[in-house]
Amino acid sequence: MKTKNILKKILIVFAVVIVGVTVVTAVVNTVLFKLNLNRIEEYSPVNNPDAIIPVADDNGEYTFTTDRELKILTLTDIHIGGGWMSFKKDRMAINTVAAMVTAEKPDLVVITGDIAYPVPFQSGTFNNKTSATLAIRLFEKLGVPWTVTFGNHDTESYSYFSREKIGDLYSDPALEKCLFSKGPDSVDGVGNYVIHVKNSTGIPVQELVFIDSHSYTDGDIFGIFWKYDNVHQNQVDWYESKIKDAQKLNPDVKSLLFMHIPLVEHRDAYNEYLANGNKDTENVKWIWGEMGEKDPYVYCGMHEDNLFEKIVELGSTKAVFVGHDHLNNMVLNYKGVDLTYNYSVDYLAYIGISEKGDQRGCTVVTVNPDGTYEQVHENYYQDKYQPLYPKENVTFVNK
Repeated sequence: MKTKNILKKILIVFAVVIVGVTVVTAVVNTVLFKLNLNRIEEYSPVNNPDAIIPVADDNGEYTFTTDRELKILTLTDIHIGGGWMSFKKDRMAINTVAAMVTAEKPDLVVITGDIAYPVPFQSGTFNNKTSATLAIRLFEKLGVPWTVTFGNHDTESYSYFSREKIGDLYSDPALEKCLFSKGPDSVDGVGNYVIHVKNSTGIPVQELVFIDSHSYTDGDIFGIFWKYDNVHQNQVDWYESKIKDAQKLNPDVKSLLFMHIPLVEHRDAYNEYLANGNKDTENVKWIWGEMGEKDPYVYCGMHEDNLFEKIVELGSTKAVFVGHDHLNNMVLNYKGVDLTYNYSVDYLAYIGISEKGDQRGCTVVTVNPDGTYEQVHENYYQDKYQPLYPKENVTFVNK
């Protein structure tokens, strides 16, 4: 009888401790969240009087109308944790993003996934809405049109809020600058949509295509085995329909595709390049950059899909921009398509990454009036990026 009473008391004490820790953590996270919101208010809106203003049509699709160049700033893997453990690094990420957007003065900011990183043993929270809210407040404060594709960390299986719910946040009509759309319900994923670039005569010259590359697959619900999903067939069909719709108006229309997890062809192209002694092949041309990840180098989907084959067949999409592999900063042209890893922002997810500088920065994409494009990769640790708060000390390997 005494043993049962002792066990009961131990369980009660354990339960009280768990509840107490949960309450204290929630209070601390709330306080720190408000401090970061206050920090964001210190940043000034970007001064760009010549910015091109996008307009939504009756279908909710946005269009930039211009006869000049359109400047896109692409970011990836910002990894805002949103909890007490990531508080300092979240401030670093916010500071970095604000500095690059302010200096570049783009017409559009695109984030190719993983705005959030609600991994509790690194961030101190399961609440992915906190991270998304901080990002929303930052970009709305900076006042530049912006949009996002989802990454695997934005909505973990253990996160408080689903992809649908976070999609609702980004597509809230009250947001003045966010161009995100959840996309058609009949297509898998959240965030399959297009943004049009047209000239003053109404002819489309460039389609910006955004695809949800999903998260984990094959029973790896927590992502601990790095088993990543692929684009699904109905997304490929949707992509084909959107490109063909644009080609009816302009057979020569160009397009750029933005997603998070790299295509299998990112891996295929790099492996072919390696197999040829780090030299170009008939299919692969090394354009720029460094491969920072270790073997298997590219953490793409586990299975095959035919998105890349459809890209080649239709001939419109000239580049695919991804994130996900934070240390890969490179561009490979594969069968005529630029496969691009964006510079990442991450201070949190990779162990020790806050102290490294080679991989941190942004990608500046210029869409020309004829629909052609250029991309330039800009490291954050250069003088033109002057943040509100001082830059951290980092090390460089490739300088």
